[in-house]
Parts: sequence; structure tokens; C-alpha cells
Amino acid sequence: MTEQRPLFRADRDLAKAVETSKAPAISRAAAVLRLLGKSDGPLGLQPIARELGLVPSTCLYVLRALVAEEFVSFDPDTKRYALEAGVLTLARHWLRRDRFADLAQPALDRLSQSFDATMLGVHIVGLEHIIVVAASQAGSNFQLSAQVGSRFPALISATGRCIAAFGDYPADEIEARFTTLRWDDPPSFAAWQAQVDETRAQGFAVDEGHYISGVTVIATPVWKARGKLSHALVTIGIGSALKRAGLPAMQQAMLAASTSLSRQLSGE
Repeated sequence: MTEQRPLFRADRDLAKAVETSKAPAISRAAAVLRLLGKSDGPLGLQPIARELGLVPSTCLYVLRALVAEEFVSFDPDTKRYALEAGVLTLARHWLRRDRFADLAQPALDRLSQSFDATMLGVHIVGLEHIIVVAASQAGSNFQLSAQVGSRFPALISATGRCIAAFGDYPADEIEARFTTLRWDDPPSFAAWQAQVDETRAQGFAVDEGHYISGVTVIATPVWKARGKLSHALVTIGIGSALKRAGLPAMQQAMLAASTSLSRQLSGE
């Protein structure tokens, strides 16, 4: 039986995002949807309110509005809430606009099988966050896993180094966001900047155990339009296992796949 280990920590910033939002009603609804989306099962009012730091009466108001819009379902027998099929309408419209997931999937499958590692395709939303939109996992007895739809801070791990290296963002804004990141073994900002410079020079980024101890992450950038970083390919695996699989060959294969995807997305 294949053992899976969740790759990324749960999003612990939902309540903080609601608290600091300039549009709290929208943030509350978005936070509820994200919480239900990552839950393994339906949730009751009190657990939702507690997790998001909301007053139960306010949380109930948000839930009823989402039920009315058919984004959330309510079971009157269990008194629990879950995502409803209405969210698929929004996702379908987005997927029609963004061809990356369909184009990347064959490359992810090929790389995953070749190097026996978890492969992800992520969508970059500025300096805000990255979202997993495609994934492929090898069939080894132990593998790291991440679900499509998972959302993480933009500058974390190897992908963050790619964003800082190729995204053309102000240095002071990058530093401000860097200070909020959570790592198992956090690098200093100066050391991280040196790694960003190295990423810019070699075309790919590597995180060896800083984000998650013992885990190596490799990322290569993908451009949807000239000069606009939009996506990335990501390899995740136990550090020793990836070294045995051949890191140099893996990095070159990822670079080739990213270059090909960039050409397809930009129409060049």
C-alpha cells in the first residue's frame, strides 16, 4: 500500500485575513469556502466559527448566504455544511481561460514517472499566493502529496525564489512579505537573496530542507506572456531520494518542460 504524507501545512492565515480585510463580508465568505474546501468532511456552525474567529451569528449569516447562492450545502439532519456544486461553475469558467493545467499534465506525468517524485503545476497570483492547479504522483511506497486547489504563500520554498528572481517586484515589498513566512529551517533574508540571485543565473530554484525538513523542492518558471511570470513547475521529494534519482538530470528535464510550456502558452 502506498503511504502518502501531506506536503504542505494547512492554511493558518484564514482568520487573520478576515480580521485585516478592507472588505470583511467578502473575506468571510471566501474564508468559509476555503475552510470547507480543505476539510475532509462537512463541518458544523461552531467549528467553522471557531476556526475563523467569527461570532457564530455572523458566521451563520455568511453560511446562509452561501447556501442561497448554491456554493454551500446544508444537511438539516446533521446540521453541517459542505461545498455545493455551484463552486464548479466558477472553476469551469477559469479553467476555460487558463490552458496551463491541460498543457502541463502530460509533462507532469512524464517527469513524475521518470524521477519517482511528486510533480505540481502552480498558478502564481502575484506576491499574494500560489495555487496548485495540476499534480502527478509517482507510485513509490512513500510519497509526498498536495491537492489541486491548495493555496500557499507566494514567496515560500523554491517557487518563491523563482517569483522573486523573475517577477520584477519591488525589493522592499519582497522583504516585507519574506518576514511573514514560516519555515522549518528559516534562511536569513541575506542568504535567501543570494539564493534568488543564483536562481536568476541558473534558471531554476532549489530549496533543500528549509521549508520542510528533509524535503527538497525544485521549481522552474513558466511564462504565459513575454515578461510575465504566471506559473511554475515544481518537484517535491525526500532529499536523499531525489539525489539518487539524479538532480542535474531532473533540473534539466524540468527546464525543458517549462520552456516548452511557455512557448505553448504565449503562442510563440
